[in-house]
Amino acid sequence: MKQLIAVTLFLISFTSFAQKTCEYSENITDSLGTYKSTKEYMIYEKNFAGNSSYIFYSLAVTDGFPTLTIQLIQKSKGFLKANCFDINSKLFLQLNNGKIITLIHIDEENCGSLIRDDKNFDNRVITGNFMFTKDSFEELKNSPVSLMRIKYLTDIEDYVIKKEFTSELNNVVYQPEKFFINTIKCIE
Repeated sequence: MKQLIAVTLFLISFTSFAQKTCEYSENITDSLGTYKSTKEYMIYEKNFAGNSSYIFYSLAVTDGFPTLTIQLIQKSKGFLKANCFDINSKLFLQLNNGKIITLIHIDEENCGSLIRDDKNFDNRVITGNFMFTKDSFEELKNSPVSLMRIKYLTDIEDYVIKKEFTSELNNVVYQPEKFFINTIKCIE
């Protein structure tokens, strides 16, 4: 009986600490090649004085070429500043081990789109795709991210990456500093 209880406790603890399975929004293989994209994951949220900002990441791999897709969503009844991505835009990730990883924007200029909702809020959505540099994967798999800096067309903004937060938008607990540690395996 004691062995049965011990085995049961072992199995419960083993499954609770097992790695998460990869969740894909798209996983396509056809005659043109292969494409995989992970589900979007919130890494930043700010709600203050009627203004909201959200940043989502997803990793994609197209025929062995990995990219990071970043989506920024702003919501406000007031003026929304347009930050644009261009060919010179970069995304810098400062890791807890002190190293800085640079990702390079690969699309053309994009200032997003402005959408007014039924509650008279202006919503700006901008999406950018960034490619990884040669040796950045190993560093991102082994060290959490503490800070993200985005170089836009005309501005630079810093975002502190939290260890964990509960989103006010959907009440889900996110662990953004370990996004790459938990997700890179899904596109390798």
